[in-house]
Amino acid sequence: MDRSEPSRLEQRIERQLDADVEPQVAEFARLLGAEAEAEAVLFYGSNLRTGSLDGVLDFYVLLPGPQKERIWPRVSYHERMVDGTELRAKVATMSLETFARAASGELRDTTIWARFVQPSALAWDRSADARREVVAAIAAAAQTAARLAVALGPRSGTAADYWRALFRATYKAEFRVEKTGRENDILSVNAEHFEGLLPLALEAQGILFDQNADRLAPSLTARQRAQIVSWWKRRQRLGKPLNVARLVKASTTFDGAARYAAWKIERHTGMPVEVTPFRENHPLLAAPSVLWALRSHRKGQREK
Repeated sequence: MDRSEPSRLEQRIERQLDADVEPQVAEFARLLGAEAEAEAVLFYGSNLRTGSLDGVLDFYVLLPGPQKERIWPRVSYHERMVDGTELRAKVATMSLETFARAASGELRDTTIWARFVQPSALAWDRSADARREVVAAIAAAAQTAARLAVALGPRSGTAADYWRALFRATYKAEFRVEKTGRENDILSVNAEHFEGLLPLALEAQGILFDQNADRLAPSLTARQRAQIVSWWKRRQRLGKPLNVARLVKASTTFDGAARYAAWKIERHTGMPVEVTPFRENHPLLAAPSVLWALRSHRKGQREK
């Protein structure tokens, strides 16, 4: 095959990345990209699926050049009026180069390829070259995820059986709480996205399989399966420690953390929280007073 031509998987990924987003989301992405002098901005999460502008939008801002921080991504919170609509966003920032390496499974990371085998949209890009790099990275994420899915899944089964095995394993490896059956929710709400994706991802990396109607039987040798599982176990062991390190970093470097927390508290409890300069600059030190106020607020609500 002429590698100047995109694979069938890359063609599909590019179509998916061209998913329609609301004009305000596209403009928000453009502003984020321009301010960061980024290569590209990806939009993902439930708001991509629903088209809603409510809540917090999720973006990945991908920068040029080498990764500057050892623990990535850098997380920030933004509020902005866009075309008369107040939008809120949680933004993860890292280099495109590191994003691509993580997507390919080269790094000891369990988050990038598992997150971006799920739907995302290329909401803004600087150039055709940047676009090609992002398409290649998302295609690599699909291949990495598919490779592990068939190694962990049954000897034969539906594509959904393999994706379930993948998401169960990755959620278990990460330091976060997901309700039982979360993998079924992902597959059901994103059924169109996952339809036919697994065979293309296997084909792209030369993993043979038999297919009979909706059932697949990947032709992995015992040696291949053992190699993939060994690759996974090394990352699985580091999954929770790496997640903890990222949470610790975010607790001190999350730009806009106080505004994000204030919005969340008011949204879920109805209690307004004033974001003072002290709370903006020292969110951890300010947390006890906010929690005390919240406790008093809830007590007052119960007594009404």
